[in-house]
Amino acid sequence: MKILIVEDNERVSNFLKKGLAEAGHTIDHADNGRDGMFLAVSEPYDAIIMDRMLPGGIDGLGIIVALRKDGNKTPILILSALSEVDDRIQGLQSGGDDYLVKPFAFGELLARLDAILRRAQEPNTESSLSVGDLNLDLLSRKVTRAGKSVTLQPREFKLLEYLARHANQVVTRTMLLENVWDYHFDPQTNVVDVHISKLRQKIEASPAKQMLRTIRNAGYMLTADA
Repeated sequence: MKILIVEDNERVSNFLKKGLAEAGHTIDHADNGRDGMFLAVSEPYDAIIMDRMLPGGIDGLGIIVALRKDGNKTPILILSALSEVDDRIQGLQSGGDDYLVKPFAFGELLARLDAILRRAQEPNTESSLSVGDLNLDLLSRKVTRAGKSVTLQPREFKLLEYLARHANQVVTRTMLLENVWDYHFDPQTNVVDVHISKLRQKIEASPAKQMLRTIRNAGYMLTADA
């Protein structure tokens, strides 16, 4: 992925460039607001890491506000030493997708980047998903199977939504942990199995109408096929 870093602290920017390059990303860097704004509007980026306090006539929040006003939807992670709750609220309300306070752990920065990139890639135009006779209303968050209502807890709905978006595909346990629970490590619990079991009981009226399959040594698959 191509990432823009707008950071005037040389030590921090060098640390970020080295770590992100080792993670396989392509990096551009600006050390002031003027150059950061120029790059942000002239090059396509998968994500931007933005410091708040910058020299060059425009600060980080000013850049974000200008980009959003122009319709630029590039995911932006704000990186700042300003750590008060009001500072974070201001950053997010200005159009930032996430806010990380300095000093920070590089592993957390990578995880937060992954999270905002996933959210940006998720389709947000459809209002419903259907797999066979199973329907999910994404606005009301209601589920029906063959016209009958299925009551799900919030986490169960999120799990079913992810499975439905990947219908007829094998979804691994790791994929579910990362995208449904936002875990970037294996907590060594059976949380996935427990929720799959509960979900299966709720959406399958009988064994003959099985939709949620366990694929041995691979993962799970939601399918309309009997």
